[in-house]
Amino acid sequence: MTMMKKLHMSAAILALSTTAVAAQEVEVLHWWTSGGEAAAVGTLRDTLAAGGIGWQDMPVAGGGGSDAMTVLRARVTAGDAPTAVQMLGFSIQDWAAEGALANLDALAAEQGWNDVVPAALQAFSTYDGHWVAAPVNVHSTNWVWANSALMAELGIEQPTSWEEFVAAMEAAEAAGHVALAHGGQAWQDATIFNSMVMGVGGPDFYQAAMVDLDPAALGSDTMVEAFQRMETLRGFVDDNFSGRDWNLATAMVINGEALFQIMGDWAKGEFVNAGLTAGNEFQCFRVPGTEGTVTFNSDQFAMFNVSDPAAQEAQLAMASAVLSPEFQVAFNLVKGSVPARTDIPSDQFDACGQMGMAQLAEAAANGGLFGSMAHGHANPPAVQNAMYDVITAHFNGEYDAATAAAELVTAVEIAQ
Repeated sequence: MTMMKKLHMSAAILALSTTAVAAQEVEVLHWWTSGGEAAAVGTLRDTLAAGGIGWQDMPVAGGGGSDAMTVLRARVTAGDAPTAVQMLGFSIQDWAAEGALANLDALAAEQGWNDVVPAALQAFSTYDGHWVAAPVNVHSTNWVWANSALMAELGIEQPTSWEEFVAAMEAAEAAGHVALAHGGQAWQDATIFNSMVMGVGGPDFYQAAMVDLDPAALGSDTMVEAFQRMETLRGFVDDNFSGRDWNLATAMVINGEALFQIMGDWAKGEFVNAGLTAGNEFQCFRVPGTEGTVTFNSDQFAMFNVSDPAAQEAQLAMASAVLSPEFQVAFNLVKGSVPARTDIPSDQFDACGQMGMAQLAEAAANGGLFGSMAHGHANPPAVQNAMYDVITAHFNGEYDAATAAAELVTAVEIAQ
């Protein structure tokens, strides 16, 4: 944490008097509980501690954040909202619509957030023209993570097409390895499906199906093919996948038990936490067929309305620290994601980080940046959960591909 001790603290933190700060604390609800995630959240805790802000940790493991949102709803219903909550996409918009979130406009104007946060993120950070959340990072979800030693052992080069990707997994399976590490949880199934839709149909189809929710696209032959690719992937997953946490699947790749994992770049935090280096012990590349596009989600901290002035000051201090350039670098180096600011140089990031930053910028400039359906950035939670149900039912063999596409149309129609 040597770097963290040298962080330049934000104006909001420095403005707090020693006497006032002593009693200030933020209660933070989040789902960062794996090794790499815990290391990343520690950078924020240390940043705030350096400014005299206490940290009351409230981690809720599992569910890709859905379990944490269940806990949050219970807390708010009981009139006991946390001061800050890790949140994704449309969930931020839903809470803002309820009038539950604090207004961060003054801080955003003072620090020029409008000029450095990409518009695609601001669409979720703001509500009705007002800042209500502070983005921590940008994750992209259409990544493959690979074990370099297994690739070398099998004589496999980085696949550049779906056919080459399948051939690589066939080689791994033939050699007695798990070809695809996966955890049988709805959000993980949806993460893979997200890339299958983009890989089969391309950006225009993804927009029509996952964002615009066009019934013709949802029930199309192209969607059937995406489900057929899911069936192919299911054949390469080991028999013990059901209920496995994502980081345990990542550990299979780290330990050489499995060749590939399709997962967002939070997986890189697990490789880094294990002492491995991008480009050496592990490889990263876009899911074949999705090159040139980036499906993203952004972890943000939404600040809930609190009446205590000290708590309000602590919230502003936390929001300020989250958007500081120094913290954006320190946190994302550990987390595996890339900064939520566009003015951060990439020289301190590893090969995968630099690739991610360059591809994010390119996708944003070329119309290839799309919110991830699997992670709450393409459609509202009710629709997302309806899609989850169909995708997981299909992955577990309840539907064939054609039936799944038809069920997707019906599920989305009912959820809207």
